[in-house]
Amino acid sequence: MPDDDAPKSAYELAMERLRKKDQEAGEDDRPLTDEQKTAIAEIRSFYKSKSAEIEILHQAALRTAQTREAVDALNDNLRRDNDRLAGERDRKIAAIRKGESA
Repeated sequence: MPDDDAPKSAYELAMERLRKKDQEAGEDDRPLTDEQKTAIAEIRSFYKSKSAEIEILHQAALRTAQTREAVDALNDNLRRDNDRLAGERDRKIAAIRKGESA
């Protein structure tokens, strides 16, 4: 650790600002427990597989699409589904980080 009176690098200053911002926002700086890490890994794995499943179904549907409008609708549905899954995943991970059950 550098001395307190020594000049700080831009990296150190940025990290201090981020830590202060996190503290003001109520973010906790505790390290995750092994159980939390395992639960987060399981959640990420589950949602990665769900996203892959949706992508496979999307590709199959694209092969049968007859019009450009149908393709656009399928692409919109894929985007919405992926956004929904990512939101669910992020909410569950945030709950685990806060110590709540997912």
